[in-house]
Amino acid sequence: MAAKFRNIGQACTAANRFIVHESVADQFARRVTERVQGLTVGRGTDDGVNIGPLIDERAVAKSEKLVKDAVSRGATVLTGGNRIEGEGTYYEPTVVTGVAPDSEILHEEIFGPVLSIVTFTDEDDAVRIANDTEYGLIGYVYTTDLARGQRMIERLQTGMMGLNLGVISNAAAPFGGVKQSGLGREGGLEGIHEYLSTKYTLTPDPFA
Repeated sequence: MAAKFRNIGQACTAANRFIVHESVADQFARRVTERVQGLTVGRGTDDGVNIGPLIDERAVAKSEKLVKDAVSRGATVLTGGNRIEGEGTYYEPTVVTGVAPDSEILHEEIFGPVLSIVTFTDEDDAVRIANDTEYGLIGYVYTTDLARGQRMIERLQTGMMGLNLGVISNAAAPFGGVKQSGLGREGGLEGIHEYLSTKYTLTPDPFA
């Protein structure tokens, strides 16, 4: 929930696609839908509010567009799926399942409170789906198999990984991605190296 809905999904590290094994996909969808339906929408300064307004009208329109596109390609909205009319830029916390591979929602950053579910059959299938994007900032893997977790760290094309953890940002750690998610790192020792210039110097061998 934190990986998707913190800051209303308006974070570059927010999970965009939930890739769930087909054997537990229905159960996962049911349980996560129950959690999402329990979220309270309103002004972020009010007590008990979990989901505040999106940054502007364009953000609401984007969430709306991505969900409508997914539905037009066969997806099912389990909860939410609509803008909230009235004052403010609000969009309902949403769960979409049965998302087709060519849906825009699987290939764009959402930056909204929309959780999309796709299924996989085996480990290779999961890796293929996860890597089928031009972006590569962060990935999250949940597994009880430590060996599988290590394989995912090696196989997923991302600059950062969360293993059985949904929030991993840390000022002491290098932050950055691969592919179209940027170059270099900020934070940590690697971040300091970004501000340095390596100079190579060769002198004659005094013993030659």
